[in-house]
Amino acid sequence: MKAVRVTQFGGPEVLRVEEIPAPRPGPGEALVKLAAIGINFMDVQQRLGRYPAMLPFIPGAEGAGVVEALGPRVTEVETGERVTYAMAPGSYAEYAVVPVGKLVRMPDQMDFRMAAAVMLQGMTAHYLTHSTYPVKEGDTCLVHAAVGGVGGLLVQMAKLQGARVIGTASSPQKVDRALSLGADEVIRYSDQDFEDEVRRLTEGRGVEVVYDGVGKATFEKDLYCLAPRGYLVLFGQSSGPVSTLDTQILGVRGSLYLTRPSLDHYTLTREELLWRAGHVLGWVAAGQIRINIGGEFPLDSAAEAHRRLESRQSMGKLLLIP
Repeated sequence: MKAVRVTQFGGPEVLRVEEIPAPRPGPGEALVKLAAIGINFMDVQQRLGRYPAMLPFIPGAEGAGVVEALGPRVTEVETGERVTYAMAPGSYAEYAVVPVGKLVRMPDQMDFRMAAAVMLQGMTAHYLTHSTYPVKEGDTCLVHAAVGGVGGLLVQMAKLQGARVIGTASSPQKVDRALSLGADEVIRYSDQDFEDEVRRLTEGRGVEVVYDGVGKATFEKDLYCLAPRGYLVLFGQSSGPVSTLDTQILGVRGSLYLTRPSLDHYTLTREELLWRAGHVLGWVAAGQIRINIGGEFPLDSAAEAHRRLESRQSMGKLLLIP
């Protein structure tokens, strides 16, 4: 099979397509012939060596396709079924071996591209808005990068929960896109100080929750955007890791909460995984959540896809199509 492999950490150029033997499923695993593969910023971090990975490796953790073969003692799925998954390594390939506990059957009316585009980021937005800080009617949320892969879904899910959403974006086009997704106000952070704007828009009170996948560039000001007992939910670091925090500031700023969650810890059981995935896929299938595909690339253009993602010019999910 063809697969993208990384043999050394570095820039997009380290993503190289190689011909390697197709894997075989072991006990509790299925071989999935991939039809679409999701590209995520965590793939970039792994390629750079910022997330743990043993060289050489096949990047990617999300995909959708058809079950081609089963390992011993598998009863959860059958060959020929259309499935999707997230948080299983090695998806930048024509085939992937996936633990069957990670596989989710796709709704009949959903195509592979939509399924691969929404699983990881959709379940991330779901746990952030339903579990880490359960958004409720009347809350005001600040969502950074409001048209990013997770950000755009956070905007939509928070609105489904009845919240007021303030987003941040970098360009007029992204501002318009965030508004079209349902954001009530959007701060163009390249021209405006988002801390000052949040204080103005909330009449000085602040927001109940900040959802921040940016990290270093936004973290310190986030603390000044929160209402008393507000939640700073730091779920990524696209601008780099945050500086060391003196936790005393959490008390000074209003008995604030700070958390750094991850999807693994919010899908600890198969029941929880199916609950989250069921909501996300159901919303997409019903048209309640909109997914924008920002670009599709063949496997041998994985480096180009990473460059597009890192440039922050894309306003939608990027996919690899084997």
